[in-house]
Amino acid sequence: MDALLVLLAALTLGGFVFLPWMRRRRAGQHTRQGMVVASDPMAGYGFVPLEELDVRLPGPDQELAEALAEMRRTHDWRPAAALLKSTGDDWERRWQRVQTLAGAAAFELAAEEATEQQRRGTAPGYGDGGRTGGIWLRTWRSEAPKDPGGAQTHAQFLVVQALRDPGSEDFRMILEEARTVCREAALLAPGSPIPYITELAVARGLGDRPADYEELWSKVAQRAPQHMGAHLAALPYWSQKWHGSRQEAEAFAERSAAAAPAKTLLPALPLFAVYEHLPEANMVRSLYQSAVVERAIEGAHFALREAPADHPMAPHVRHLLVWFLVRAERYPEAMEQLRQVDGHVGAVPWSYGRSPAAEYAAYRALAIAGWEQLGGGNSAGFPPPGQ
Repeated sequence: MDALLVLLAALTLGGFVFLPWMRRRRAGQHTRQGMVVASDPMAGYGFVPLEELDVRLPGPDQELAEALAEMRRTHDWRPAAALLKSTGDDWERRWQRVQTLAGAAAFELAAEEATEQQRRGTAPGYGDGGRTGGIWLRTWRSEAPKDPGGAQTHAQFLVVQALRDPGSEDFRMILEEARTVCREAALLAPGSPIPYITELAVARGLGDRPADYEELWSKVAQRAPQHMGAHLAALPYWSQKWHGSRQEAEAFAERSAAAAPAKTLLPALPLFAVYEHLPEANMVRSLYQSAVVERAIEGAHFALREAPADHPMAPHVRHLLVWFLVRAERYPEAMEQLRQVDGHVGAVPWSYGRSPAAEYAAYRALAIAGWEQLGGGNSAGFPPPGQ
């Protein structure tokens, strides 16, 4: 049954992912073998089973996981407040933790709404809770209104709520409220870039003018000029899907990468710009082996080599690398990245799909199949093919 689920997950990515393998009998055999290994990944590769993949985080964060577990058990906001206080001005880590806490509040609220809908037999609505999240976030804001961590989490929660249904008549109203809370959070912690990073998504959703967006971006850059998460939050505004173009997005990414000091992840930013502008439903190998894509992949490899191994944003880069490397049929490199991130799938590109864990597992299966086809060893050490 598990193998069937993984196979179906691969097929949900579209025939353009799977059919090229089926055109060649030998490759098809290795793909099926990969699917079987992916469904029982502990047998040889040490991978985490599909049903145990953590969709909340891109990589491990034990302190955050413990805080979430305590909050889920007690509905108390204090573990979240203590976590953010201990994070201090580690802005990359703080941004990631604020996002995860906001997502947890949104998930809790959705569960509350579903329960209430079932009880009343009515459609879910925002109501008062829809503006302030689950129980612990509502209590946090009421009992500690001057806590900057609570305000930052609340602002990001509102962005999450708005993006649940961009076509809703409440979309702009929720984003305007998010902007108000962002500015409140900025006053509570004047040196923090976090409220301004959240406001980048607000400004994008509300369609701010380029000059106003540039002004907002300058506030972020003044406080955290090498913040990878901030650059990833800003990039979509300049993309073709939103208010810019491919040329504008790539120019922003290239400028940021070129100006990046040592030991940052910004040289990986062009890979995200390329991803933003890939044609839909394309599995043509030549596209992923083109000079543009290869250069972006090498930039990401370089960034990972130079940046600290425990950089909070490194898993984001590794997950996107897996996606590109599998499509480029660079399976040994994909397997190395999988070894670094396996177990957590809360990152682009998986988070864009309906079932992040299943989509990640499908690519993992393809990487295994390609690795086996090249003669790769079936061990957790991943020895070089042919050795």
